[in-house]
Amino acid sequence: MALKPSNKRDPNFSMSSLTDIIFLLLIFFMLTSTFVTPNALNLTLPSSNSKSTAKPKVSVSITKGMEYYVNSERVTFDNLEQKLGEMLKGEEDPTVFLNAEKSVSIEKVVEIMNIANSMKIKMVLSTNPLSE
Repeated sequence: MALKPSNKRDPNFSMSSLTDIIFLLLIFFMLTSTFVTPNALNLTLPSSNSKSTAKPKVSVSITKGMEYYVNSERVTFDNLEQKLGEMLKGEEDPTVFLNAEKSVSIEKVVEIMNIANSMKIKMVLSTNPLSE
């Protein structure tokens, strides 16, 4: 009579639990990376105590040297409208952040806002929170 041991081990390794964990981590990092919008330009923004809940994908920045940037890509004032049109093509409710250096004259800010108004784009003026 041949007796077989009842404690038999499976030599195969199951990767299903490991792939589940990796998949969940991948989703987590993909979601959190879309919430981070780094401001690559070093601008001194005006201060305010209001907050915006809009999460636009496009930002327009004006430096004190009157250089214009669309999402950290330098553009001329004449090409600004065309660049915004390209980046916001197909957007249902286009919204743009406007980052204007504190020392930039209000006339330049209004010019950018007029371009956005003519293109039916919502514009949000970025500010720094007031320090209390």
